Amino acid sequence: GILVQEEDKKLIDELKVVTEKAPTEEEMKDLLFGIKVVKYVKSNAIVAIKDKVAVGIGGGQVNRIWATEEALQRGQGATVLASDAFFPFRDVVDECAKNGIKAIIQPGGSVRDQESIDACNEHGIAMVFTGVR
Repeated sequence: GILVQEEDKKLIDELKVVTEKAPTEEEMKDLLFGIKVVKYVKSNAIVAIKDKVAVGIGGGQVNRIWATEEALQRGQGATVLASDAFFPFRDVVDECAKNGIKAIIQPGGSVRDQESIDACNEHGIAMVFTGVR
């Protein structure tokens, strides 16, 4: 067999801040860096970033929370988190809050997006949707 697919060159044209808190300028730079890195990690992919350095990577897990725990365990001190896919539950946000994450970027698109947004608002975390998976 042969696999034919388009190259992943889609640009992120429109970012949407979906929380009460917006990321700072520095956090946004880290988020944009993270979204570039996370696309090269095996899904479920999570990248923890600090100062434009991927300090923790979690990938290839069967669920997003395990990938998050792996990235945050390795990336202690990270300030932002990037995900290659939406969050089906708020558990990732709660784990981020426990680990000092200040901003998150993800595609959005879950039927439960509002749960994650509400969790971010509760914890004072900024969340940005890319609209691109």
